[in-house]
Amino acid sequence: MARSAVIGEPLAVEGYALAGASVYTAQNQDEAVAAFQALPADTMLLVMTATAAGWLTDRLEQRPDILTAVMRS
Repeated sequence: MARSAVIGEPLAVEGYALAGASVYTAQNQDEAVAAFQALPADTMLLVMTATAAGWLTDRLEQRPDILTAVMRS
């Protein structure tokens, strides 16, 4: 089964767990990169805060199979 995941600052992402997304909080680049690397293989959708997207720009090409979206600030 395909999964959805959300990475970003805690206050912006924690509510997504109620919709069934895997939520990874990240307050700095190291935490965002660790969260990205921890995504399960069956993750199909990744939603990120704008800050997290900036932190992960160089990493996203490692998983071209994931559809990505960035939240508005």
